[in-house]
Amino acid sequence: MGCISFIYTRFEDTHTAIIDPETFENVQRIRSNVKRYPDGWGEAAPLTGLLYCADCGGKMYVHRTNNGKRISQYTCSQYSKVPVGVLCSTQHRINESAVLTLVSDMLRAIAEYSRNDRAEFIKAVQETQAEQQASDITRKRKRLAAAQKRAGELEKLICKIYEDNVLGKLPDARYAALDAQYAKEQESLSGEIAELEKAIAGYEQSRKSAEKFIALVDKYENFDNLTTTMLNEFVEKILVHERDRKGSIETTQEVEIYFNFVGRYIPPHFGEVNLTPEELEALRKKEERKDKLHQAYLRRKANGTQKRYEDKIKEKG
Repeated sequence: MGCISFIYTRFEDTHTAIIDPETFENVQRIRSNVKRYPDGWGEAAPLTGLLYCADCGGKMYVHRTNNGKRISQYTCSQYSKVPVGVLCSTQHRINESAVLTLVSDMLRAIAEYSRNDRAEFIKAVQETQAEQQASDITRKRKRLAAAQKRAGELEKLICKIYEDNVLGKLPDARYAALDAQYAKEQESLSGEIAELEKAIAGYEQSRKSAEKFIALVDKYENFDNLTTTMLNEFVEKILVHERDRKGSIETTQEVEIYFNFVGRYIPPHFGEVNLTPEELEALRKKEERKDKLHQAYLRRKANGTQKRYEDKIKEKG
């Protein structure tokens, strides 16, 4: 009997999709990000998979303090790996509620700005997006050219060592070692080139993504209660910096929010507050006290007092 073979050809986008691509991608993000907290509470942490350490790039993991309040906090996963403090020097600890409040406030400000001056909002989003992507895409294009050049060189080298081996100029053992080395580099370059080409092609298409972000903002009436779905729809990633001061209950901490489609966008005048001279003086005194508490913390850490205190707390827990 003869051998019968079948050739299957796939044609995409010939039927109306059941769900749009954005919804599908968002569902996949939620499924990959959201995990159940491994204790009896069984609560999902809404920011899981979105927070990253600004210094080492490691993921931030959620912890809950069971002191009657069940406060959810995120810390850098790299910091706690043994030996502690080597991969990342500090915890970058931050309360979940603080991040959620910041995201909510920023989305609320963006929505208000969008409604008040639509044309200016669209222009600002597009300009921010173009500015952020310009340097990155230039770097990627340079790297792509270098990778493609090296890939071409490898092809010539592989042909050369093959010919030398056939002609007896290159011993079999040496040929095998070089061939394996070049093949490994070639495989690595092939994957990198594919990723770079994909990123560059995506950049050309992303000029329209500002419109998708604007449509997403229009989709919701308010941002008072952020659901896991909303967070994954809007947020690409959040970078958490270390606190400016330690040892003080109140301190400042930089948090960078990167949105899907547009990257890091901050609406005009967000967070600006006009203070009276009396309020400015009170703030100065408050900041001065925070500095003193921070310096006291650093002294305790240097002489070992802080570690002994923390170990004692762990023993009680």
